[in-house]
Order: sequence, then C-alpha cells, then structure tokens
Amino acid sequence: MAKLAITQVKSGVGTLKNHKATLRTLGLKKIGQTVVRDNTPEVQGMVRAVAHLVQVEEAK
Repeated sequence: MAKLAITQVKSGVGTLKNHKATLRTLGLKKIGQTVVRDNTPEVQGMVRAVAHLVQVEEAK
C-alpha cells in the first residue's frame, strides 16, 4: 500500500474545532512536523478537510 507524507505548514489556531481535531487525529502537533500514513480513503478524507493547513507528498 502506498504511503503519504503529510506535513503541517500552517497553524490550526483560529480554525474550526473539527479541523484542529483532524490535525490531532493525523498525528500533527506542530508546524513543520511530518507524519507518514497509509493512503486509505479515511486518511484521504482527513487530508481533504485540512488541505489548507497541510502539504502532502508520496512517501518513499
């Protein structure tokens, strides 16, 4: 299964509660932090919800 490298590039301060919760669920706490997750429909939906706060690339 393909992996996604998800990096937080903007702060969650001032965003909706569900956006903050989505960042936490993805495992992101700080700007610049990167996590690697499996490319599943659930993760894709979470990334779409906070697309304005994160950068996504395919992990090697």
